[in-house]
Amino acid sequence: MNPVQPRPCTILDVKKESLHEWTFRVASDAEVSHGQFMQLSIPKIGECPISVSAQGDGWLEFTIRNVGKVTNVIFDKTAGDTLFLRGPYGKGWPVEKFLNKHVVVITGGTGLAPVRSMLNEFMAHPDKVKSVHLISGFKNEEGIVFQQELQEWEKCFHTIYALDNDEKDGWRTGMVTAFVKEIPWDEFDGDYAVVVVGPPPMMKFTGLELMKHDVDPEKIWMSFERKMSCAVGKCGHCRIDEVYVCLDGPVFPYVIARDLVD
Repeated sequence: MNPVQPRPCTILDVKKESLHEWTFRVASDAEVSHGQFMQLSIPKIGECPISVSAQGDGWLEFTIRNVGKVTNVIFDKTAGDTLFLRGPYGKGWPVEKFLNKHVVVITGGTGLAPVRSMLNEFMAHPDKVKSVHLISGFKNEEGIVFQQELQEWEKCFHTIYALDNDEKDGWRTGMVTAFVKEIPWDEFDGDYAVVVVGPPPMMKFTGLELMKHDVDPEKIWMSFERKMSCAVGKCGHCRIDEVYVCLDGPVFPYVIARDLVD
């Protein structure tokens, strides 16, 4: 099988998540680990890397923000149309290291998408982890994604949902870094794992805030959102120093991620 050959797949459903994000369910039998990405393409237009936000029997979901020429064309697609996929690529979340631990997940904006499938697995199989603490922040109410699942996660996880500046009933106001201190770190007795996903500034300052609370850097993982091109480590487009994000990531231990600066 050619690892870079796109394959035509049928769009099964399209769902509006927020003002700028839509979720596309696409027919695919690809076996994807939580946190991996696929390359989505339109012939004669281009392709873009998108994390798999959910998966099921014979389908994958991609939550896409309309930000460029490829996504503009994808957003014109409807159920029954064709989208080309190749992958999956990269290293996903080391879920095996999270088993039987207290898992803390901190996300900013659409950074919730790369952890969505993992959170749904923990919700469906609560015996896999000791607890889940989710801090999820959005710029404003118009940017909230996965609203139904946010409500479902609230029932079985310890959740803090926040808007950067706006107010909303049942939600907090402030950056996600402001709520790191509310995680009961002392109660975990060192038996925890932390996942952080979001825009680069959010991940940087969340990492620094975790350090202030003496969180073990060896127990933190982050996912980098970069414009991968070939996705197989040949073009160098996603290279940072000697690291190829498409091969070595997009998920990195914090001890590596904190030094990945362009």
